[in-house]
Amino acid sequence: MRTILQGGTIIDADGQRRADVVIEGETIVEIAEDAARPDDRVIDCTGRYVLPGIIDAHSHVDGLLTDDDVQRAQLRQGVTSIIAGQDGVSYAPGDGAYGSEYFAAINGPHPTYSGGGVAEFLANADGTSRLNAAYLVPAGTVRWEVCGRATSPATEHERAAMAELVAQGMRDGAVGLSTGLDYVPGIFATADEIAALCEPVAASGGVYVSHMRGGYEASSAEGIDEITQIARSAGIRVHVSHFHAEAHIVLGQLDALAERGVDATFDAYPYTRGCTLLAMPLLPPELSAQPVVDVVHTITDAAERERLRRDWFPEVDRKASLGPEWPSMITLAHIAADEYAWAHGLTVKDAAERAGVDAIDFSLDVLAASALQVNAVMAVRYDRPVSELAQIFAHPAHMGGSDGIFIGGHPHPRARGTFARYLREYVRETGTWSWSDAVKHLSSGPAERFGLGRRGRIAPGWVADLIVVDPEKVADTATYDAPLGEAIGIDDVLVAGVPVLAGGELQQATPGRGLRHADER
Repeated sequence: MRTILQGGTIIDADGQRRADVVIEGETIVEIAEDAARPDDRVIDCTGRYVLPGIIDAHSHVDGLLTDDDVQRAQLRQGVTSIIAGQDGVSYAPGDGAYGSEYFAAINGPHPTYSGGGVAEFLANADGTSRLNAAYLVPAGTVRWEVCGRATSPATEHERAAMAELVAQGMRDGAVGLSTGLDYVPGIFATADEIAALCEPVAASGGVYVSHMRGGYEASSAEGIDEITQIARSAGIRVHVSHFHAEAHIVLGQLDALAERGVDATFDAYPYTRGCTLLAMPLLPPELSAQPVVDVVHTITDAAERERLRRDWFPEVDRKASLGPEWPSMITLAHIAADEYAWAHGLTVKDAAERAGVDAIDFSLDVLAASALQVNAVMAVRYDRPVSELAQIFAHPAHMGGSDGIFIGGHPHPRARGTFARYLREYVRETGTWSWSDAVKHLSSGPAERFGLGRRGRIAPGWVADLIVVDPEKVADTATYDAPLGEAIGIDDVLVAGVPVLAGGELQQATPGRGLRHADER
């Protein structure tokens, strides 16, 4: 049976027109007027726009692809595909233990993966979700598999072993390599080490995706310089993760990459605050590299705590992304320890006052009680208005990435609001993008950059990952104070030609799949 999207306005990167979309199986077969036959399944799109499905270029639903609430939140924003394996830490390669432990408060444990590498991760995504998932080989996980908890530079033998794991991941279908150079163990990797891992990625036509070193913001040039070194050494295209800084910094550094001959894209979300592990900015990386039980022992020992207060926390005060006002800039989003559930949604400053201790003691207490499983929303020192973010999003190298983290009682609203917010604020309200521009930034651009095959366009022969958008109603409802609100205005979504959201309700079909890299060079 054919499916007809009837009476809508088709939007893709080339423009828009009124026509019906005819789908057979998973494929668009025709764009025509009055195409319906009596036995077709018809979805009435009158007064709405038909767009290619959105691709989240920076996702953290690696372990939540089968969660109905997460799938619904993604589909209500129009997301049909995600890029997993971000920030250098996820499950494959290996048995998934490291990613499940260190990123417990970001990705959570995977419900089925226990080994088998990238091939098995992608196989686990076939037919089990309403979403498609591509995967980046996470360099931190690779380092963990070869070097364990070592904080020293990798030896030549270790580099070779890591490069082979990356090469195998690319053969299995990964779309690139990711690093998280403020996280453990990525923070211990040198530029030369990373460049060695990028060589098999470049040979496969993949992309180097980096959470840069240095905390971004005023320190962004440091990270961009290192990316330049890696790109030149390995001959690889690059993509900067969640590039957050003042507009003049972002645009200036993108110009610097172009002047140096680096083929670069980036993602950035439409919010000024970030979200990450509480331990990442507040504990020394050498300490975070230790087993969780040892870290907890250290931060609960009175003498060690005093040493951290004396020697480490002055460094926290000097971080470019936070500074000495960090207790009032960090809002607790996920706390694994039930006895601290009352602190969800409070700043560290306010929670510490309520607990009757100072901010350092409270932070270390909540980390210890939660076995480090705490994430937090991070404000920035210089807030940025919509007009400034618009300058960043207008750059042709920009792609949409939510960096959404669904774990937590009071999460960052970007998980449930990012893509509807783009469409509301930067298309309908400010006109930063046309609707065709939105497709370039959110669909066709990521599909091409990450080698996702025939996705991101509405044309015969292309996969029917499609969304139906009410252009006057699409909006985010999640806020920092009430972050669980679902997006509105996208009620019908198809993945591989199969309705997965109809009339705003989840359908039972799970046509999503693991997306293997298509090298189209």
